[in-house]
Amino acid sequence: MLTSGDVVDLDLGAPEGREAGFRHPAVVVTAQRVLDANPSVVQVVPLTTAIRGFASEVEVEADPGNGLDDASAAQCQHIRAVASTRIESKRGNVGGTALTQIREVLGLILDIPG
Repeated sequence: MLTSGDVVDLDLGAPEGREAGFRHPAVVVTAQRVLDANPSVVQVVPLTTAIRGFASEVEVEADPGNGLDDASAAQCQHIRAVASTRIESKRGNVGGTALTQIREVLGLILDIPG
């Protein structure tokens, strides 16, 4: 069962333009109450080790709890819905602080009042 903040490996497919694509780790950002219902589609934010310092990205340090090998950036500008069957494996979880930061940036990008 997935948990909000899980770092998962999945294949995002061939990218168009500047999209994130191919096999990437990503953070599951779907609300836990939705995940508890075992949905067929979940929302994810891809991670990249190419940290660019964009305001739309949240840096996530590598640690044993999240399963990342290198510091990465959560690319909030690339949020997407994916079939849960695309998820190949779970590495760990980014934790509450990083998940909150990611969701705050998503709120700014989507113009959701905080």
